[in-house]
Amino acid sequence: MRRWAMLCLVISGASLGDGVKLTDEQRLDWLRLVRSDNVGPRTFRDLINTYGGARRALEDLPRLARRGGASGTHICTIEEAEAELKACRARGISLIALGEPDYPTHLQTIYDPPPLVALRGKLSVFAQPLVAIVGSRNASAVGMKFAQGLARDLGAAGFGVVSGLARGIDTAAHRASMATGTIAVLAGGHERIYPAENVELLNVLLADGAAISEMPLNWEPRARDFPRRNRLISGLALGVVIVEAARRSGSLITARMAGEQGREVFAVPGSPLDPRAEGTNGLLKQGATLVTEAADVITALEPIIGRGFDLPVQEPDTPLPHDAEPGDDERSRIVSLLGPTPSAIDDLVRLSRSSPAIVRMVLLELELAGRLERHGGAMVSLV
Repeated sequence: MRRWAMLCLVISGASLGDGVKLTDEQRLDWLRLVRSDNVGPRTFRDLINTYGGARRALEDLPRLARRGGASGTHICTIEEAEAELKACRARGISLIALGEPDYPTHLQTIYDPPPLVALRGKLSVFAQPLVAIVGSRNASAVGMKFAQGLARDLGAAGFGVVSGLARGIDTAAHRASMATGTIAVLAGGHERIYPAENVELLNVLLADGAAISEMPLNWEPRARDFPRRNRLISGLALGVVIVEAARRSGSLITARMAGEQGREVFAVPGSPLDPRAEGTNGLLKQGATLVTEAADVITALEPIIGRGFDLPVQEPDTPLPHDAEPGDDERSRIVSLLGPTPSAIDDLVRLSRSSPAIVRMVLLELELAGRLERHGGAMVSLV
């Protein structure tokens, strides 16, 4: 199985994998960089490792985006970042950087961990062994009752429960585990809770639980933000339990991401006559662990709880050379190999006859211009 080279975000010669904390100035620069146009988690990491810090990366961002074909790109200003930091502090929200001591440990092991997460509530809940429970928004009474019982029993056994604060199964799981610790993963910012009807639920669960978001404070969630949130749900947990899911349910995206992240995937069987069970029954056919009680989850996770999680080996394992300047012919050759179908970066290197550093620099330029989409397994495609 392919292993990924360890993520190493370098700041002033120190790696943020050793419990190093950002200075206030560095946190401001990180926030500016991650809030700038087309800077996703993977691009952020490449920029930090290429330039040795966020400040130098911010200075070169316009040039890189122009080379990728963008006519203009918004760079988060100092004033915008300072305003967000001030508003977060006023609301008791901590902006924690990847690699800092309070960053959720298991979330660091996924392919594309957020550079900064906004955390609110009782942060000690992130140190518990966590299980995600998700399912249909249009849940049945039986499904919600099962989710409540499962969450309650897992909480009593010492597990924290992670879910997405959605209607139906998510809400049932949160309500049943509030006393023992539950984590709400938000698709939008902390000031734009979706659905609005669960604002009161969120406020109550924060007493013994927490909420997490990677989005700006006032970000209104869009449809494409929910799959992005789902990777955090599975990334925080040791395993994901799907209680009810239709054939095209978003919960199946969470299950797929859990499998890609090396998490355990559990599914609750349902009647073949109920469309809400079509997805979960399909997962069971594909090898998911069948769950009829909390003991099924606990038994599967017991061997995992006793060992630590190694950080994933992620490419690239060395920073991009700062002088990796692709020529026009080289850039055109690499771009011509890309299309809407995902391609492996290794294949681009081989077929373009360019160095890995040059290929990665071209991909970085394209992503900053909003022309590239990254997929799991070091795959990329043109938007």
